[in-house]
Amino acid sequence: MNPHRPDLLRLALAPLVLALAACASAPPGAPEAVAVPAAFRHAGPAVAAAPQAGEAWWHVFQDPVLDRLQAQAAGGNTSLQAAATRLARARALVRSAEAARAPQIGLNAGISRQGGPIINATGSGGTLVEALVDFSWEADLFGRLQQGVDAANLDAASQEALLRDARLLVQANVAQTYFELRALDAERALVEAAAAAWRETVAITGQRLRTGSVAELELVRAQAELAAIESDAQALQRRRAQLEHALALLAGVPASSFELPVRDWSAALPDIPAGVPASVLTRRPDIAAAQQAVQAAQLRAGLARTAWFPTLTLTASGGSASPDLGQLLAASTRAWSLAALVGGVLFDGGRREAGIRLADADLEAAAVGYREQILTALREVEDQLVSVQLLAAQSRTASTAVDLGQRATALAESRYRSGLASQLDVLDARRTELRNQRDAVQLRSARYQATVRLIRALGGGWQVAASP
Repeated sequence: MNPHRPDLLRLALAPLVLALAACASAPPGAPEAVAVPAAFRHAGPAVAAAPQAGEAWWHVFQDPVLDRLQAQAAGGNTSLQAAATRLARARALVRSAEAARAPQIGLNAGISRQGGPIINATGSGGTLVEALVDFSWEADLFGRLQQGVDAANLDAASQEALLRDARLLVQANVAQTYFELRALDAERALVEAAAAAWRETVAITGQRLRTGSVAELELVRAQAELAAIESDAQALQRRRAQLEHALALLAGVPASSFELPVRDWSAALPDIPAGVPASVLTRRPDIAAAQQAVQAAQLRAGLARTAWFPTLTLTASGGSASPDLGQLLAASTRAWSLAALVGGVLFDGGRREAGIRLADADLEAAAVGYREQILTALREVEDQLVSVQLLAAQSRTASTAVDLGQRATALAESRYRSGLASQLDVLDARRTELRNQRDAVQLRSARYQATVRLIRALGGGWQVAASP
C-alpha cells in the first residue's frame, strides 16, 4: 500500500471540508463565571472541631442511634438505589460511545438452494454454501467520535456527583428527622409531667370541694387545663408516629416493622469554626454536577458542528462460497473486497443547522443552571449561618425565660396556699412555665436542624484541606 495515500486523501477532502465548515458557525465559548466571595458574610466566631468532606459528618453529634440509622439508610434507601441505576446507565452509554470508535467485525454463514426453469436457464440453480467475514471502521477524521466519548464521560461524572448529592440529602434528612423526633420526645416528657401535676391538682381540688373549702369553678378550671394538656400529649404522640414512619422510609424498611424507642436526647451540638471560606462550595456535589453538565454541553455544541463534515468509512469482506460444503474452504472458492466510502451533506433543508442551534440552547441553559446553582448554594449557606447564630442567642434568652417561669410558678403556688393569690394566678403561671419550656426544646431542635442544613449546604463539612 502507498504510504502517501492518507495524505492524498486528506488533500482531496480539504476543499469539501472548508466548504462545509463555512456553513457551521463557531462554537460558543465558556460561560461567564460567578464571582465567589473569599469568605461567608455571617461566619460565626465559634471555634471547634469540624467534619471533613467525605467523612461520616454525623459523627460530630456523638449519637449511636443516629449512626445506626445512617447505616440503614445507606444500604436500603430507594432514592440512592435509583441514583445508582442512573449512574450505571451513564457508564453504559460511555461504553457504547467508546465502541463506536472501534472496528466492527461480523461473521455470516448460510446455505441456500435455488431451482426452477428461470434459475436453471441461467445456470445458477442448486445449493450454495457461504461463509463471510465483514469488517468496517469509521475513521475519526475530525474528532467527532472522540468528542462523543468525552461528552459521555462528563455525563457519567455528573451522574456520579448527583449520586453523592443524593446520598448527602438522604443523610441530612435522616439527621433532621431524627432530631425532630428526639425533640418531640423531650416535649412530650414536659407535657406528661405537667399533666401529672394537674392530675394531682384536680384530685386535691376535688377533695377540697367535698369539704366546702373551694367552689366548683376551681375544680372545673383544673379539669379543663388537664384535658387541654392531655390533648397536646396525644397530638405530640401522633406527630412522633409520623416521624417514625418517615425514618422507616428513609431507611428503606416497612413502617410497620420499624420502631424507635423513646430515650433521652443526648446528642452533642457542634460549633461552627470562624472564617469558613466560600471556597468549600467547590466540593458540593450538585455544583460539580452542574459544572460537568456545562462542559458536556460545550462538547456537544462543538459536536453538532461536525455534522457538516464528511465521514470516511473503511470496509472489507472476505470468505468462501461453494455449491458443496466439502469444497467451502478450497482456494478456488475464496473471494474478498476492500472499499473506502466518503460521505457528506451539501443540503439537508436546515436539519443540521437546527441541531446546532439546539445544542447552543442546551449549552446556554446548562450555563444558566450552573450560575443559579452557585448563587443558590451561597444563599443556603448564608441562611443557615445566620440561623445558627441567631438561634443560639435565642436559646440563651429562652433559658432565662424558663428560669423566670419556674420562679413565677413557685411564687404563685406559695401565694395561693397562703390565700394571697387566686387559682387563676397559678393557672397562668403554670401555663407560662410550660410554654417557655416547650419553646426552649423547640429552639434546641431548631439549632440542630440548622446545623445539619449548614453541613449539607457546605457539602458535608467545612475544612478546606479535605476538599477534592
